[in-house]
Amino acid sequence: MADPHLPDPVQLAVPAFVALMVIEIIAYRMRMRRGTLAGTAGYEPRDTLTSLLLGLGSTIAGALFGGVVIAVFVAVYRYRLFDFGYVWWAWPAAFVLDDLAYYWYHRFGHRIRWFWAAHVIHHTSQHYNLSTALRQTWTGFFTFGLLFRLPLVVIGFPPPLILVVGGINLIYQFWIHTELIRRMPGWFEAVMNTPSHHRVHHAINPRYLDANYAGVFIVWDKLFGTFVPEEERAGEPIRYGVVKQLGSFNVLWAAFHEWIAMAVDVWRAPWGSKLGYMIREPGWSHDGSRDNSERIREKWAARRAATEGAAIAQV
Repeated sequence: MADPHLPDPVQLAVPAFVALMVIEIIAYRMRMRRGTLAGTAGYEPRDTLTSLLLGLGSTIAGALFGGVVIAVFVAVYRYRLFDFGYVWWAWPAAFVLDDLAYYWYHRFGHRIRWFWAAHVIHHTSQHYNLSTALRQTWTGFFTFGLLFRLPLVVIGFPPPLILVVGGINLIYQFWIHTELIRRMPGWFEAVMNTPSHHRVHHAINPRYLDANYAGVFIVWDKLFGTFVPEEERAGEPIRYGVVKQLGSFNVLWAAFHEWIAMAVDVWRAPWGSKLGYMIREPGWSHDGSRDNSERIREKWAARRAATEGAAIAQV
């Protein structure tokens, strides 16, 4: 395998990340002076600091475990089915396939608690701005997410190429963490992931739970039935965070709280239910005492139907 010593695109993009955050902060302050800033929009200093520290921790974790991922990719690449090399068409092909792999990894991250314990760190902020994008996992390595990309290695895409397109995917997702951009052009919204689509993903409103897992192409959600559009209804602003809010700016608690909660559940659960607390969806319980996302949506739909029915009866 010829290694062209490809650069890390995420490291190259860091100055742009910082510049965009500064621009967004200035824009929010201007809106605040005009009195047009509503809800949790904007920046909260402690929340932003937590996001920055979580991003730093993720970078350190990546440096610690990245070598293992590369070693596995290189070892598997020896048994590749084809030898694409770095031909021009391999780049867009790998980008699209990598984004499909990301979709499924991300979806697993919300539907299997072991995966969620690593991913939840990204959803712990009750604010939605560019700093939120920096809240990346410290423990993703332990969910064996590299397995989702191994098929690309087996097919014949060189590991350095896969790592580069994966980095570009991550860079793309940075700009969609904002409330300043309401809608992109219709054709763009139809195909690509956008701030509107990703706000839905970060929302804890019942109507939006477990939706819009896309990284770059929103078409995956439309294809696999997980797409929900943002509805800008008066009186129902999007609320961000997790269903049971973190309630703390402690960096270590943000990074490890779900692992701790899962360990406690496994310890206390009957023997026949211990595995369920690791591989079932977040919110699952062996005795039905908790609400998962499906039950939350069902209760919300029932309340909504009852309210609409009462409104019709009064007419």
